[in-house]
Amino acid sequence: MKRILFLIALSVVMKLGSKTYADDWVSMFDGKSLNGWKASESQATFSVKDGAIVVFGPRSHLFYVGPAANLNFKNFEFKADVMTTPGSNSGIYFHTAYQDTGFPDKGFEVQVNNSHTDWKRTGGLYDIQDVREAPAPDNQWFTERIVVQGKRIRTYVNDKLIVDYTEPENVKLPENHPERKLSSGTFAFQGHDPKSKVLYKNVKVKRLPD
Repeated sequence: MKRILFLIALSVVMKLGSKTYADDWVSMFDGKSLNGWKASESQATFSVKDGAIVVFGPRSHLFYVGPAANLNFKNFEFKADVMTTPGSNSGIYFHTAYQDTGFPDKGFEVQVNNSHTDWKRTGGLYDIQDVREAPAPDNQWFTERIVVQGKRIRTYVNDKLIVDYTEPENVKLPENHPERKLSSGTFAFQGHDPKSKVLYKNVKVKRLPD
């Protein structure tokens, strides 16, 4: 009997020991403030209302500077609930780094755009693997998810796979995006233009094993 109890206890310990940080979602937004985030150019572009980050104003980017993963995400799964309004454009950057002005040079942008004049729609990997059809309507919440593992990037909208891209070994980078390659870094939300209004909530990330 003692041996059986010992084996059961050992099994539980082994299972607990095998659980890593990769199993744990970390909240990046407290639903009340922009603590852990830093805006470039126009801080007024970003505000918090009814538990959501509201992006509405002149071009600016809101970079995550909170404690999770020491701002150096490499392999990860990221998700956020998103709502676009008609004619709006935004984006979710990853593997990026804070910069004071302009669109981020480093990293990738996952598009957030269901009806803006730019034809590149939500879920596309901007200027790398774009999509033409909007996977979600305006004025409704949808979940946008990004998974990066090694050289592979996948994006999802409401669990529907939108992009499945593997970076080639000798990747040829776009002339206008010389740093659009896999590395590591933080995240940012894009304030694209004064007429675009987009909301984000339930922003979470979990690190995946290297």
